[in-house]
Amino acid sequence: MGAMFLIRERFFSIGDDFDVLDEQGTKLYRIDGKALSIRDKVVIEDPDGVELATVHRHLIALRPTYEIRIGGEEAAEVRKKLFTPFRDKFTIDVPGRHDLEMKGDLSNHEYDIELDGDTVAEVSKRWLTIRDTYAVRVEQGVDELLIIGSVIALDLAMEREAEKKDKEQREDEKDED
Repeated sequence: MGAMFLIRERFFSIGDDFDVLDEQGTKLYRIDGKALSIRDKVVIEDPDGVELATVHRHLIALRPTYEIRIGGEEAAEVRKKLFTPFRDKFTIDVPGRHDLEMKGDLSNHEYDIELDGDTVAEVSKRWLTIRDTYAVRVEQGVDELLIIGSVIALDLAMEREAEKKDKEQREDEKDED
């Protein structure tokens, strides 16, 4: 069994910072969301504020695409798979290695991350009683920063999609008036 991380959901709408904790409540990472509104970028820092990784949205892409950089190097691109009926699926495209797949109920934080059909990480709200928080369990030997960055990229994409639907709905309601 690997490491467990606790992440607060829907922090993006505020654009603030928050901590990623372990099961004992120890701060492992700090997520800086201040650059989100300006540069469509979230920074993952260590507890001392040293930048470890970034999650950056590609502005020109056919589908939601986020680049994860770890230590300044491109580690992966997280993108929505096209043509997946009934369910959203996202791919974590890792250069030179096998891609990972995010499968399950993505919008409700109940999904697995798989490599070649084997689960390497799980995301769930059911394990916790803390409101607005979900857990990410990462198998041993799997890059936890890559997984945390991917989960945050997915949250950003889902939040953007929800905002877009809300905006379209409001515009439709205006047209009806």
